[in-house]
Amino acid sequence: MTFDILLQTFISGLLIGLIYALVAIGLTLIFGVMDIVNFSHGEFMMFGMYSSFWLFSLYALDPIFTLPLTALFLFALGVILYKLVIRKITDAPMVSQIFTTFGLMILFRGIAQFFWKPDFRTIENSLVSGHVSFGGLYLGLPQLTAGVGALVVTAAIYFFLTKTKLGAALEATAADKEAAQLMGIDSQKMFALAWGLGAACAGVAGVLLSTFFPIFPEVGANFILIAFVVVNLGGFGSVVGALIAGILVGVIEVMGGLLLGPQYKLAIVLVLFLGVLMFRPQGLLGKAQ
Repeated sequence: MTFDILLQTFISGLLIGLIYALVAIGLTLIFGVMDIVNFSHGEFMMFGMYSSFWLFSLYALDPIFTLPLTALFLFALGVILYKLVIRKITDAPMVSQIFTTFGLMILFRGIAQFFWKPDFRTIENSLVSGHVSFGGLYLGLPQLTAGVGALVVTAAIYFFLTKTKLGAALEATAADKEAAQLMGIDSQKMFALAWGLGAACAGVAGVLLSTFFPIFPEVGANFILIAFVVVNLGGFGSVVGALIAGILVGVIEVMGGLLLGPQYKLAIVLVLFLGVLMFRPQGLLGKAQ
């Protein structure tokens, strides 16, 4: 095994890790603000992939150009879902919240299977097809574009949360809902915003993935488990933690698959998950309760 192969594998892990981070950031935003674990989060990503696929198939619109449209669609879906369903269980017992979001996951997969069948679909010949080479390393252009795109969106989310008044209001609600209300912040609007942003992040990740990953109704299941590991490792509610953890998980998964065998990739991630739970349950940047 040469150094070039190890370096190329490391970069591949880094790029997929950035996608994991973007999916996990949407998940951690919702949990950080509302303390609700959204099991249907992977289906937001699935809807993003199908939106990208159908806009490309029916109107020849490349996923790169339809990304903003899909992000807006998923943002609206997240807000509507909050107002119609999640708002009613905000103060319900945790088991009710878990069953509700789990039920939404089943519902969304059923809708996708009903309308689009369980067939695998792919987007061929998008603008980012092909590969690029740097100093003897060959990288897929779709993967490179997806990784860079995920990093840009993550930076935009971080800027929004730390440099804008609306982002500060969202962070204040996440830190202490009652205190934020006393300061005049409408917590219901912040909850809806968190769901909209969370769904949009997953949708954007879906668009970026759609250029090189097969699209099918259960595709979200492949990523939601890893997203939970990333959120746990980074610390619930921490965007920076999710970014760092996403990269770590991506690199460890891909390097582990190369060194130990691809059949152990998921097992390595799950061992990492158990290790975090045992020795640092609050995650890398999370706060101990």
